[in-house]
Amino acid sequence: MGPNNLDHKSIPIIGISIGDLNGIGIEVTLKSLENASLFSKLTPVIYASMEVLNFYSKLLKKSHLSFHLISKPQQALPLKINVISVWEEFVIITPGRPNDIGGKYAKKSLESAVADLKNGSINGLVTAPLSKELLNEQGFSFPGHTEYLAAAFEVNENLMLMVKDGLRVAVVTGHIPIAQVAESLTITLISEKLQILINSLQTDFGVKTPKIALTGLNPHAGENGLLGDEEQNTIDKVIDQFNLNGYAVKGPFPADGFFGSDEYLKFDGILAMYHDQGLIPFKLLSRGSGVNFTAGLPAVRTSPAHGTAFDLAGKNSADPSSMIHALLLAGTLAQNKDH
Repeated sequence: MGPNNLDHKSIPIIGISIGDLNGIGIEVTLKSLENASLFSKLTPVIYASMEVLNFYSKLLKKSHLSFHLISKPQQALPLKINVISVWEEFVIITPGRPNDIGGKYAKKSLESAVADLKNGSINGLVTAPLSKELLNEQGFSFPGHTEYLAAAFEVNENLMLMVKDGLRVAVVTGHIPIAQVAESLTITLISEKLQILINSLQTDFGVKTPKIALTGLNPHAGENGLLGDEEQNTIDKVIDQFNLNGYAVKGPFPADGFFGSDEYLKFDGILAMYHDQGLIPFKLLSRGSGVNFTAGLPAVRTSPAHGTAFDLAGKNSADPSSMIHALLLAGTLAQNKDH
């Protein structure tokens, strides 16, 4: 069945915040929206300005793309690239050269899109990458998108969940210095993150009885206390408690052997203890097409699993795979939430 035969009311409206104007966010967005098949899964609404989008469509030689200007998401038309103009003023764009302008307008795009996500006029949000440093210069006091969204929705705990097909890797600690990781790993925190992971696998991904693996913190998962006692004192206790409550939770596994073999394939979800422990193997295994999903929010938010890539910006060489998957996952999850 072609997109024209679909019931358009059932197709979710997915907002796109464009990220840093001088990064690859707009490029991967436009390249993604060249794929006609996407429009049977979602109706896109880009939060930006016509001038910025026209600049990039000309730079990237994509003048065949046409934009449909609307003033609110309810006016979005299926099969169109809908645009909400967040600002009218002329903006100097310098692809690949970061500056405060990129951060200023990334913030405007994000704030406008999140407001519509909160009021329910879009069914999900895909956030293109931004520079946290440049955003912080604009008075943005959050380490990243995830923390900003959690505050906007007044959610105490959320979870960074990296997704590529059946591979789903979450992290207990996210954007904090490595020196603070061990002291942060309390029984309470690990339990909260594990519960969010289980709930998300059940409600968002439809896995009724998920099998979960936890990694250890230390090399060789502490080797019975020889290389650290966080496993025995903390992680083991969480696993035991969840198993007593009827969940299928295993570990803690030594992270290197776990990801370096096929062990990870046996699980519906994996909870790693800190950012790089989970994201390095995930990015290697997902081959550039993984997606960052924020679990634990009442709304759907995804993001490509890469940064602003200023070194690639403006060269028409950025790979849109991760953005395409982020859009598709947002569309799928938004539909799951409606049913």
